Order: sequence, then C-alpha cells, then structure tokens
Amino acid sequence: MSNFKSVFLRTLKKFFFLAFISSFIYLLMCKWVMPPITITQAGALISGDGLKRDYVSWNQISSHVKLAALAAEDQLFAEHDGFDWTSLRKSLDGNNKHGIGSAASKISQQTAKNVFLWQGDGLTKYIRKIPEFYFTKMIEWIWGKERILEIYLNCIEMGKGIYGIEAAAQTYFKKPANDLSKMEAAQIIACLPNPKIYTVKPKSKFVSWKSSWIQRQMTNLQSDDAIKSLIQSEPEK
Repeated sequence: MSNFKSVFLRTLKKFFFLAFISSFIYLLMCKWVMPPITITQAGALISGDGLKRDYVSWNQISSHVKLAALAAEDQLFAEHDGFDWTSLRKSLDGNNKHGIGSAASKISQQTAKNVFLWQGDGLTKYIRKIPEFYFTKMIEWIWGKERILEIYLNCIEMGKGIYGIEAAAQTYFKKPANDLSKMEAAQIIACLPNPKIYTVKPKSKFVSWKSSWIQRQMTNLQSDDAIKSLIQSEPEK
C-alpha cells in the first residue's frame, strides 16, 4: 500500500511539473501568437452557440474600443500591477454597491482567466483563484499592458458565440474593428457583464443605458496621460 502511495505521489508531482512547464511555454508563446482556442470558446462550440472569431492586431483595433474597455472595465489598468487592491478590498467588504467600472476582477485577471483557465462560479471559482493569480502576474511581467489589452479584446465573449472585437464589429455594425465609432465601441463593450443576456442587436435596455455611461467615462478619461499613452502606443515587436 505504501509503495502504491509513493508511486502515486511521484506521478502526481510529475504531472504538475509538466503542466507547469507546458503552461509557461504556452504563456510565453502567446506574447507573439494569438491563442488557437480557449476553454470558453471550445465550450461555445460544444454547447451549440458556435464560434465567430477573427483575430486582429493592436493597430487594427480602434482607439475608441480600447478607451471604452478601459472606461467600463478597468480605469486604473495603465497604472496597477494586474490587481486593483482597493476594489478587491471593497468587493470583499461588500462596499462595491453598483459594480460599475469598479469590479474586483480587472482586465489582466479576466484575460488570464479567458486564455488559460475556465469560467464558472461556486466551488470552481475558488479553485481557479490560485492559478488565476499566477497567470495574471506572469502576463503582466511577460506580455505587458498593450499585449494584455490586445488579447483581451480579441478573446472576450461579445455576444452568443461571438468572440473578439472584430467578429463583434462585423456582426453588429458590418464594419472592421478599426472603423468603429465612439458610440459603437461603447455599445459593444457595454454587453460584457453578460453578453448572452445584454444584447447589442437588438439593443437591450442595459446596453442602451450603460453605453451612455461608458461614453461619459470615455470623455473623462481621454485626457489622462497614462491611458492616452497606452491606447496610442505602437505594438511591441
């Protein structure tokens, strides 16, 4: 029995070591190559939602889209280290009353979850937190802010079976992501809390309301030096 336990533990250690090494290599590759498919996207295919996706580069995404995402999801993205600790404390204390623009899970965390991990609440959410912390810190160190935002906008679900800003732009407005107006960008980003429920076309009441809020936030943030420098930066080589 003890021999079986010893073999089992050695096998388990090898498995976790190989998983760690392979995930690190994959993370490193994704600095230059878009993820072939994510667990969430694979789930959409299996569930019958389909998969509309067309990856585009940083300079093929309108600055309106980048600013809308920061305004709605993570206004301190250009400054924090992957975690907005103030919002995290408010979330844990139950002080984040409205959950608008101040959610504890920020763009770096959402990107780590979308690319390397899985969705879901309950027990699986808590199991996911440790690897989510690890992947969030690693992409901050290795990818940098521009790459994180680029992959986020290419991989996030923006409608039932619609992944990424290019597929969303083509589906909703029949134009490429680089040509989206401020209003159109805000409407697409407004659906992100739950894109299956908060529809862009037909425009749900939530998207109508929140897109107006996002546009006001965009106006407030567009002169911020850190944000302006980020959204107008050239992609890293």
